[in-house]
Amino acid sequence: MGKELEPPRPKNATAAETAELLKRQWLSKNVFEIKLSRPASFEFEAGQTIRFIHQSIERYYSLLSTPDDPFLALCVYYVPKGQFSPVLADAEIGARFKFTGPHGYFTFKPSSRPAVFVASGTGIAPFVSMVRSGVTDFILLHEAARVEDLYYQNRLLKITSKYIACLAAAPPPDLSPPGAFLGDAASYLSKNLPPGSYDFYLCGEREMIRGVTLLVDECFPGSYVYTEVFF
Repeated sequence: MGKELEPPRPKNATAAETAELLKRQWLSKNVFEIKLSRPASFEFEAGQTIRFIHQSIERYYSLLSTPDDPFLALCVYYVPKGQFSPVLADAEIGARFKFTGPHGYFTFKPSSRPAVFVASGTGIAPFVSMVRSGVTDFILLHEAARVEDLYYQNRLLKITSKYIACLAAAPPPDLSPPGAFLGDAASYLSKNLPPGSYDFYLCGEREMIRGVTLLVDECFPGSYVYTEVFF
């Protein structure tokens, strides 16, 4: 007798799952990556989020891992006096956390328009998942204060040559990524992106999203804009 297949999990699943902390790695003084065990039945699309539930605290994080990875990975910005990031930063390996998901609709939607991915800070996470999941034909901009904040530049440069670091401060020459731009993402796009219609995917701080959205409205009519705000 054949095995009954479990029905597809809805995008906004609300049933709580449990995951175990497997690994933690600091990427900079303010950002770390964690890997969690992946429940056998948990499925998601690249770009989606999970919602942690810890006592009375709830926090959403975009998944860094791909749908084919055997683990769940997250990129976390550490807020010393925050309510939840210190919990993840200090938890012992093996600690267990409850979460729900997948949540969100910030997923890649193929179209005839070229894709432009723009991230600031840890907003790079869903794009790492998308690129590692096989999304191609895009331009990826990562806006950061310093070169040490380009957490996944080496990994991304191995996959694609269409990665542009947009830095607020000039890095030392020996540390400057190929094609780095001194300035924010909106400035780069206004100077370097040819006129046309695009699909813009924006993930990160509200200020970056606002700046790029205003530029799109002014200079790239007919474009679509998809956003995910990181607080």
